[in-house]
Amino acid sequence: MSRVSRPSQPRRLIALDGATTAARPGKVWLVGAGPGDPELLTLKAARLIAAAGVIVHDGLVSTEILAMAAPDARLIDVAKRKNRHTLPQDDINRLLVAFARQGLDVVRLKGGDPFIFGRGGEELEECRAAGIACEVVPGVTAALAASASAGAPLTHRGLAQAVTFVTGHAAHGEPDLDWDHLARANQTVVIYMGLTTAGRIAGRLMAAGRDAATPALIVVNASRADEARYPTTLGRLAVTAEGLSGPALLIVGEAMSLASASFETLTSSAPQDDEQGGLHSVRHGEERRVSAASRTTQRGSA
Repeated sequence: MSRVSRPSQPRRLIALDGATTAARPGKVWLVGAGPGDPELLTLKAARLIAAAGVIVHDGLVSTEILAMAAPDARLIDVAKRKNRHTLPQDDINRLLVAFARQGLDVVRLKGGDPFIFGRGGEELEECRAAGIACEVVPGVTAALAASASAGAPLTHRGLAQAVTFVTGHAAHGEPDLDWDHLARANQTVVIYMGLTTAGRIAGRLMAAGRDAATPALIVVNASRADEARYPTTLGRLAVTAEGLSGPALLIVGEAMSLASASFETLTSSAPQDDEQGGLHSVRHGEERRVSAASRTTQRGSA
């Protein structure tokens, strides 16, 4: 599991302009890689990654997951970062079709879930228009991992009767959102890609009537070894977000009052009791101890 993604070579023109067209086209799989922890992959995703000859992957796909690919698999990094795109989205779409037309089965490996702000819909449309078979394999979206690790449910019978996923960025300027609806109490709003627009988003929500004291949470690198959580309030969301970087989620809602900055996630490995009544879990090679008090808290919130 030590192999990581090979640096991508300038092969784009070979795929896009190659003259070879197979008698029978291949297939494209849009596969959700989850938030980063390889143990959160679905069994189907892991099987497809291991069998793929070509993997076109996002930059947010963890090296542990890329290491699951076959030794001879061709790994192509099409990472998108703010102000730095390896390939424009239109070229990625054409790349998938070109490989499939060469008779190759292609795994398009996307962080989180392909259909949650992952542009999977655009890639699916391109494949359909070209007559290429395309199947979608869902993945654990980052909001679910962030909620679980923080011990703060996205829905809660007494605190959050609804949850809404929104994006902090739109294709052209500010996203067109129903701020009056999002400002209603007793619901959770999850903002993807919202670090740089945290102040604007918080201002819009408060202007629409959401209480500045509403609990909020920022989670960076959800499910990964370097995950970090920052409990705050809607009124202080921009201040808390200042200086943070990396893939992050902003979560606003009354249920975030249940978040704990020190909550130990036990989702990656089965915990075992020791003689002293403590609880241990091994995650990313690190042994973590959870006190009996923490265990009581977890049981109470189940």
